[in-house]
Amino acid sequence: MYVIRMKNCAFFARHGVLDEEERLGQRFYVDASLTVEPGRALVDDAIGETVNYGVAFTVIEEIITGHRRFLIEALALEVAKALTSRFPQIRKAEITVRKPNAPVPGVLDYVEVTVVWPE
Repeated sequence: MYVIRMKNCAFFARHGVLDEEERLGQRFYVDASLTVEPGRALVDDAIGETVNYGVAFTVIEEIITGHRRFLIEALALEVAKALTSRFPQIRKAEITVRKPNAPVPGVLDYVEVTVVWPE
């Protein structure tokens, strides 16, 4: 096994519980840690046997910028399921979604949720 990590993928989207979050939108950040079955990729330098991270980025982008989710937990799980579906060589996807402008009554850097799929 080996791990591909994609860090701080940034997207503008409109997720959240409040109507204001949908109206104004905000930036979300995604980290993906993908545990991959090596197959022939490592030995044969075979691009078709690994996870093409350009395609993986596009899969993440389509979900994050797609339909509104109230919870970033649900958003992270949707990303993990989509990546493992698109790339059958992924054995585990650990997805973190960060929301820097979470509506809380105080100051914080961000709220983040991490899901692991499959569990």
